[in-house]
Amino acid sequence: MAMFTWWHVPADDERQQWTLDPFVSVGPLGFGMGPGEASEALSAVTGEAQRHRLRRRPNEAVAVVEEGEYREFGLTLYYREERLAGVVVDALRGPQVFVEGVALVGRVPSVLEQWMLDRAEAREPNAELSYMDAGVPGSDSLGVVLDVQRAGDHLLTRPVFVPREALDDLSHFLPREAWSRC
Repeated sequence: MAMFTWWHVPADDERQQWTLDPFVSVGPLGFGMGPGEASEALSAVTGEAQRHRLRRRPNEAVAVVEEGEYREFGLTLYYREERLAGVVVDALRGPQVFVEGVALVGRVPSVLEQWMLDRAEAREPNAELSYMDAGVPGSDSLGVVLDVQRAGDHLLTRPVFVPREALDDLSHFLPREAWSRC
């Protein structure tokens, strides 16, 4: 009998390898893409179809896409006015995203936070780092928040990538569901 491996974290070489271009793209996904464009961009890396959550504002007849999910591939996409505005990569199954040669997905949070602190020393620290609730660090120059996700008895990084306009009010730019509750 095979045992279910709920908390299995694949090695980097078992994941898709993506690169972050801060505020522009995460792998094949460009900020500002529509849901159809995102689906097309991801069709080359996963056969899974994007499942959408729609939202209808009061007094509007047409629902708009608010969230797209690739559960098996490990991605959740958030849209504002049907344009890609947030990419959340699952720590357990999502693609590995690199920036400046550093892997950001499924890592020990304190190790990446230290990398961000060291990186900030070469920049203006007050403009480089920000912290969300529960002390979750973010890089204002990379457009990433190193959110966390449970993996058994451990927490691993579950990065949330955003466009530059998100930095004005980061905690409210994406819906509450985008942020972990660990």
